Amino acid sequence: MRASLRSAHRRSIPVGRRRRRIALSSAVAVTVACAAAVVVAPPASAAPCGNPGQGSSGNSSLGGGSAPAEPGSGPQGALPTWRNNTSRIVSWVTGPKSENNTLARFTISGTDLGVAWDNGHGQTLMAFGDSFGWCNIAGQQWRNNILTRTNDDDLADGLTIDPGVPGDTSSGAVVNADAPNFATEMIRGIKQDFVEITTIPTAGISLGGKQYVNFMSVRHWGTAGVWDTNYSAIAVSTDNGQHWTPEPSTAMINAPVTVALPAEAPTLNVNNSRFQQSGYVKGHGADPYVYQVGTPNGRFGRAYLARFKPADILDLSKYEYWLGSAWTGDLGLLNDNSAIVKANVTELSIAWSEYLDKYVMIDGSNDIRLRTADKPEGPWSTPRTLVPSGAVVLYGPMMLPHSPALTGSGPELYFNASRWSDYNVMLVESKLNPNW
Repeated sequence: MRASLRSAHRRSIPVGRRRRRIALSSAVAVTVACAAAVVVAPPASAAPCGNPGQGSSGNSSLGGGSAPAEPGSGPQGALPTWRNNTSRIVSWVTGPKSENNTLARFTISGTDLGVAWDNGHGQTLMAFGDSFGWCNIAGQQWRNNILTRTNDDDLADGLTIDPGVPGDTSSGAVVNADAPNFATEMIRGIKQDFVEITTIPTAGISLGGKQYVNFMSVRHWGTAGVWDTNYSAIAVSTDNGQHWTPEPSTAMINAPVTVALPAEAPTLNVNNSRFQQSGYVKGHGADPYVYQVGTPNGRFGRAYLARFKPADILDLSKYEYWLGSAWTGDLGLLNDNSAIVKANVTELSIAWSEYLDKYVMIDGSNDIRLRTADKPEGPWSTPRTLVPSGAVVLYGPMMLPHSPALTGSGPELYFNASRWSDYNVMLVESKLNPNW
């Protein structure tokens, strides 16, 4: 799902041509600088249905799954049975072989991520990336992203997603009356390679009764762990995820230049590249801020930190950025040394752990690792391995908000993690050590 912003993938932007428009999903556009003519390629195929090279944030070959449940049902195999003294695989969350049977109930044979957050009323919302239905149907029923909901807060035996009910804003998935077993797309993308191949949620949070998702517009999937983005932005839902509206003013255009644009356009700054993917966490206790951990697109960038008051989430002019020793409102002052984690960070999630009395951050591609800190700005600990490299081969760990380790009722931390070979999401349990 992520890659470093390397010079080979940057597009220089002549300032004199800053009036061309780049789409912010199919419904939103902003005035920005753009590169020389972009070659439009045919729509990309979807790797999760057996066509390698495109269509997913995993974008790497991580081994093969066992035989599919039936022709056209995707690559999901049997659930791995791995466990060690710290962690264990609990269940499939998605796919035809999961107890949720998402193929029959939501037309999802394969998906990834499962970004999870509490909706403010005790229900967990989960945003998934590129999602596919029956692979033997033309187009493979590809949706750029989908949302599910769960009221399950006892995850020791798996995560249950309730049925989708048309018009019901608390049901298990967003479905329509004419297709009650088809989960609908959250945030539409153009689905055109080298323009906008997809839109991927990377973080979610509930503030003031509204739901907010930070997503990235992916221009092109590259080699393993590398992809190019157009921008990141925030989409808002006022009805518990039934409908989403991207907010153009929150777009952080991914371009290696800093230029002045009209007041109505989003900020164009070279440091936008550091916040193409994100994780959100509310400040603990009396801390009034929401913190956003940002990384460049891909799996080869450092982690940076922003903060804002909850009411200001859509006003980037109110954001402050951690420089390494102080906060600033000037995004342009960020540099490599501003990073709160200077090692490469992949898809991540961040939360406050009542059990550890610390902030926790997990990430990983192949292995899954955890860091802790007393404050969002750090210092962050060296990573501790939850799932070792080669054991299950997972990526994109997304913590479940009702995990005992987060609420303080026990050491168990539950997270969604994706397995590329099966292109589905599984639930993993890790028991945290109180001495961490």
